[in-house]
Amino acid sequence: MRTIKLKKKEERRVQRGHPWVFSNEVQELPADAVPGEPVEVRDSAGNFIGRGYVNPRSLIAVRILTRKQEDLDAAFFAKRIGHARDLRTKLGFGESFRAVFSEGDGIPGLIVDKYADTLVVQSLTAGIDGMLDLVLAALREVYGPKTIVLRNDTASRAREGLEQNKRIVLGETSGLVEFEESGISYRADVLEGQKTGFFFDQRENRLALKDLVKGRRTLDCFCYVGAWALSAAKYGAAGVVGIDSSAKAVTLARSNAEQNNLPAMFETGDVFEKLREFEKQKERFGCIVLDPPAFVKSRAKVREALKGYKEINLRGMRLLEPGGALVTCSCSHHINEDLFREMLIDAAWSAGRQVRLLEMRSQSRDHPMLLAAKETQYLKCAILMID
Repeated sequence: MRTIKLKKKEERRVQRGHPWVFSNEVQELPADAVPGEPVEVRDSAGNFIGRGYVNPRSLIAVRILTRKQEDLDAAFFAKRIGHARDLRTKLGFGESFRAVFSEGDGIPGLIVDKYADTLVVQSLTAGIDGMLDLVLAALREVYGPKTIVLRNDTASRAREGLEQNKRIVLGETSGLVEFEESGISYRADVLEGQKTGFFFDQRENRLALKDLVKGRRTLDCFCYVGAWALSAAKYGAAGVVGIDSSAKAVTLARSNAEQNNLPAMFETGDVFEKLREFEKQKERFGCIVLDPPAFVKSRAKVREALKGYKEINLRGMRLLEPGGALVTCSCSHHINEDLFREMLIDAAWSAGRQVRLLEMRSQSRDHPMLLAAKETQYLKCAILMID
């Protein structure tokens, strides 16, 4: 195993628990280093820091997997994945959840979502791609799934020099899976749906609707397969409407509503246009949920994205009746909590509404955040009262 040495005085952040080593922090990257190759990381004096994998093509030169001098074999991955499973079991996550959350579970570059007996795997880095057989063997050992799907169609793979692809590596599936979350049954498409098919990261935030929606007309924007809308209906909302631009997602949302016998209506449309239309028609809601896809994929687009976030939030605020609740989210790690809050202040001022923050929430506990790596905290979910 090759050794990568850090420059002098560049070791503190990594020694304190951050799993990334940036290219400008190393003394030298071997010219013949293969992307994904296992390496050992040491400080400038030669003291051991950890083991991980290297990618000379990436700004993140090394991602650390372990702080011990241990083999990165199937047993290593089975132990890590088993620890991740045990955490979810202790927290009462049932049969469906995010099973591995990359750095948060000590396996940078690996995402695994569990839908009952189906596992959906995303390999985001060259290192995980190179060890994928070991990872899959470990997943089979820990979970014994009937089906494993690889959803390696994320844009982030291009930055690692990797191709995008999708394939079934165990069992068979049409793509549609059935699973349960918080007492609601869902169908999602793990082959063609967004991300791995569903968004487990909002699980605990959806539970927060219980105290917000009873007897209130509720609007779910960017509803996807209807999780927020169905949660609102379950908790007694008086009329629920969900909107999404994807006809396929809306079809699944309607199916999920019927399957659970929950009174929610869904329609296909552009959320920006629908919000403007509702405002012209002087529609009012008691609760509005704004859970858009990431508007920003890079730091260079942050200002542009903030305009989009402000647009939907000010229009949402205008549509709320006095005392109404706005549940508004951003899943982009490029927009931190301070930027998100400033945007909401601007939106409130432009909407002419007085707004109180009841809660600022983050991702569900099956997406654990590594304390030393703030980048692992990406989801913002603000619960606002609009006066």
